[in-house]
Amino acid sequence: MEVEGLRVRLPTPRGFATVVDGIDYHVEPAQVFGVAGESGSGKTMSMLALLGLLPAGAVVEGRAAFGGQDLLRLKGRDLRAVSGRDIGMVFQDPMTSLHPMLSIGQQLTEHMRRHLGLSRHAAGDRAVELLDQVRIPGPRSALHAYPHQFSGGMRQRIAIAIALACGPRLLIADEPTTALDVTVQAGILRLLDRLRRERDLSVLLITHDLAVMSSIADRISIFYAGRVVESGRRDELLRHPRHPYTRALLDALPHPEAARDTPLVAIKGAPPSPQQIPEGCRYHPRCPYAIEICATDDPPLVPTGGRRLACHVDPFGHE
Repeated sequence: MEVEGLRVRLPTPRGFATVVDGIDYHVEPAQVFGVAGESGSGKTMSMLALLGLLPAGAVVEGRAAFGGQDLLRLKGRDLRAVSGRDIGMVFQDPMTSLHPMLSIGQQLTEHMRRHLGLSRHAAGDRAVELLDQVRIPGPRSALHAYPHQFSGGMRQRIAIAIALACGPRLLIADEPTTALDVTVQAGILRLLDRLRRERDLSVLLITHDLAVMSSIADRISIFYAGRVVESGRRDELLRHPRHPYTRALLDALPHPEAARDTPLVAIKGAPPSPQQIPEGCRYHPRCPYAIEICATDDPPLVPTGGRRLACHVDPFGHE
């Protein structure tokens, strides 16, 4: 997947609001590519745009090359031939993305029969194999159960099985560990990593939690207010962040060895709304290192030291 200049504008009562503003990234085969940032940074909207799942009236610009096609130019039947077949998506909340009145078997086999042309019996057998692969106990009996009969972690595993049913080359996982306890979270991450290795699968992982990224991602892009502010290899970016926003996200993580009375570190202020993007660097109202140019000139995202960075100051570049 190679995305260039992705821009998403959504209609509002006061006109169009730009929620994704010129995003670039690429995902290599068998790679886990992480997208991180606070809520409202454009992570999910940038992914929904690839599959044509944006609200009515949305305007999408740019290019998303995948398998010799531009996903942003596909419509109707052509897009449906790719979505669910070559690209699978795990949505943020399996309790709402799974249909409450359809059995797990129905939700697992419908698109297999459509995309792969399998018979009902063959699709059922493959569904059992998939549930076994994602470690669902009693997979054959689970086909006849409903989403509410499973725990949050099991529902997330079922959602992953559905996304993988047709053997996609790319899996988009939107906050797959949100609201799960740390033990279940670790299991989901191990599952994704194992499936990536066994299936030569590319994974596009969306999260606000850099701790999740540290355990699985190969490369990471940090989103802020619809833009990429820093991107690079996981080890370099997390061990030596150079953008003040990336450093602030890492500083905000609770430290497992800290004393119980150690206060948590919060990022001051809040992200701007799409209708009130500040002039200059979008992060400068919250940045303790901002200088005069930050309030007037928007820094470009440029290659530097093996990564890409959008910062006039680069306060940690020589640490």
